[in-house]
Amino acid sequence: MNAIIFGAHGQDGYYLSRLLIEQGVDLISVGRYDPTLTDKADSYNIDISNSEQVFDLIKKICPTYIFHLAANSTTNHAAIFENHKTICTGSLNILEAVRLHSPKTKVFISGSGLQFINNGNPIKETDEFEARDAYSVSRIHSVYAARYFRSLGIQVYVGYFFNHDSPRRTERHMAKKIAEAVKRIGQGSDEKIEIGDMDVVKEWTYAGDVVEGVWCLVNQNNVFEVSIGSGLGYSIKDWLTICFNYIGKDWQAYVTVNKSFKADYKSLIADPSTLFSLGWTPTVSIEKLASMMLEDQK
Repeated sequence: MNAIIFGAHGQDGYYLSRLLIEQGVDLISVGRYDPTLTDKADSYNIDISNSEQVFDLIKKICPTYIFHLAANSTTNHAAIFENHKTICTGSLNILEAVRLHSPKTKVFISGSGLQFINNGNPIKETDEFEARDAYSVSRIHSVYAARYFRSLGIQVYVGYFFNHDSPRRTERHMAKKIAEAVKRIGQGSDEKIEIGDMDVVKEWTYAGDVVEGVWCLVNQNNVFEVSIGSGLGYSIKDWLTICFNYIGKDWQAYVTVNKSFKADYKSLIADPSTLFSLGWTPTVSIEKLASMMLEDQK
């Protein structure tokens, strides 16, 4: 077995790479250089939006699996063309290359819980889409491409990701921003953490669990789209409490509220019942995730 991961060295690509190596899969990484995988994977630095480069790679490798994880995970409108090239054009390049040169390859394309209508209820993969921001536009486009190529006989899967974290996150993500500040405060810093709406509820699933869900999905042949999440919601205030309890301090002494901030949603939770029915469940609790991030357990 062999696999190509596009976006191999982002958070999800890192954990998926580790999983595939443990499973004995020969790995081809496409993305930024990562010295931790140098001896275990062939690495390519190609542009996923360049059809010639993508076609040449897939024709050469004819992989068992392709995982498309490449994206700039931001809803910022400024990233609209970057995400169009990476998510939309990238998906089309992969799928057409597979159709022409490696039709037995299984393809996984990552989606997002953000691309659905959000009325506060848990979101299932069968729910209706909503193009609520520039990021969602790209994600929706790639899913319709996946469905079209599935009608042409390509085994293409979509997993809709909800909030998931790990020590590999950057500080532009709330969980990491808080965890890094809490570490510094535990070492004596008197800094303040600015938070918007502390009552926003989302999932705090471990990225290593999420890629196990991806692996579960692509290794069966009957279900092709699922929501991948824990289905468990916690507020930002819950995360603050857990992290500050870890260092024995009261979060209220170190947090300021930006009252002008307006959250994109009040709740973003998956209905993962379809994936659960395939045999996957997450194993890392929010408390364990907090300890991993506070201790940098990668």
